[in-house]
Amino acid sequence: MSILVLIGITIILGFIGGRFSNRFKLPAVVGYLFAGVLLGPSFLNILDAKCLDLIGILNDVALGIVAFIIGSEMRMSVLRKMGKGLAAIIFSESFGAFFCVAFGVYFLTHKLHWALIFGAMAPASAPAGTAIVLQEYKAKGPLTNALYAVVGLDDGLAIIIYAFAAVLAKMLMIKEPMSFMAVLGKPLFEIFGAIITGGIMGVILGYFIRKLYNRSEILAVALGGILICSGLARYLNFSLILSNLALGMVFANFFFLANRRTYQALQGVALPIYIIFFVTAGAHLQISLLPAMGVLGLIYIFCRTLGLMGGSYLGATISRSDPIIRKYLGLGILSQAGVAIGLAILATREFSVLGPEGQQMAVVVINTIAATTIVFEIIGPMATKFAISKAGEIGKLKR
Repeated sequence: MSILVLIGITIILGFIGGRFSNRFKLPAVVGYLFAGVLLGPSFLNILDAKCLDLIGILNDVALGIVAFIIGSEMRMSVLRKMGKGLAAIIFSESFGAFFCVAFGVYFLTHKLHWALIFGAMAPASAPAGTAIVLQEYKAKGPLTNALYAVVGLDDGLAIIIYAFAAVLAKMLMIKEPMSFMAVLGKPLFEIFGAIITGGIMGVILGYFIRKLYNRSEILAVALGGILICSGLARYLNFSLILSNLALGMVFANFFFLANRRTYQALQGVALPIYIIFFVTAGAHLQISLLPAMGVLGLIYIFCRTLGLMGGSYLGATISRSDPIIRKYLGLGILSQAGVAIGLAILATREFSVLGPEGQQMAVVVINTIAATTIVFEIIGPMATKFAISKAGEIGKLKR
């Protein structure tokens, strides 16, 4: 079947799934995901592995747009109001998830290296799942601002936590000293490289768009900038999310009026790209993996949820943040997908060469994270919608 036909089917069935989901007062993204599961290998197999690989480039486009929009919401005036509270929340929820999962896995397996690696998977969030719900319901308010900031920034911290945990796990397995800086150098280079790349692109994009007022022209230039930034990030092995996040932040803070016009222009093309992204994400979710996660997967789900919610509550309490943030932020950051899967794949490559024990852990990690992602990708958007609804920040549903 022609790939264009498949893309058309993906958009239409995804749209129908989103509207059907709205009828049950659920976020449209849940419908997109279920449409993907139906079209994917778990059921109809219309979107098989070959098709998903061909459509994959559109996923990078969607992630770039989502990261740019998140960055454009992170203006310095808003971040200053949150002050030290933002840093406290990000550190508290990330390390809360790490330690809770590590403790739970160690309690079950009595293997410290397993506990470290599973704990390192827990802080990573899925910015797209949260951001799309906030946009769908036109959410505005302190909780919404905090959610944009946290899901946009905690992935960088998650990568650093994984780097430390991987070093410790390898030291425990091979019983030889290793240099922290030698191992940490690569992830730190990737993070700062992504920020610099995005920042430079933000200045360039702002220079070109600041005098444009035609929406079509703004859309053309903005998409071009996001695509260049995404392409450079992939080519240089930087984080695509962090690069476009930095692009959006620089653009929003130094070219505010142009940023508002760009945001409005992107809304005209964003929906079909988002639908493709989440339908293909759903197609990647293999329902057959759910039984494979077993007790370990259930512990991971419970402890990660407890760590994120408890950690964000603690951080918000310590920093005396808005009570709304303290009560509901943890519910809005449960989604988990791309970064966690990426870290699981990285762990598989790094530990599968360390003998039978490393091979066993690698297999368990990739299968458990893949299975639990299905759960978090479904409950995450619903929890986000519940949080902004309870916080009174939900707006008029987009149609």
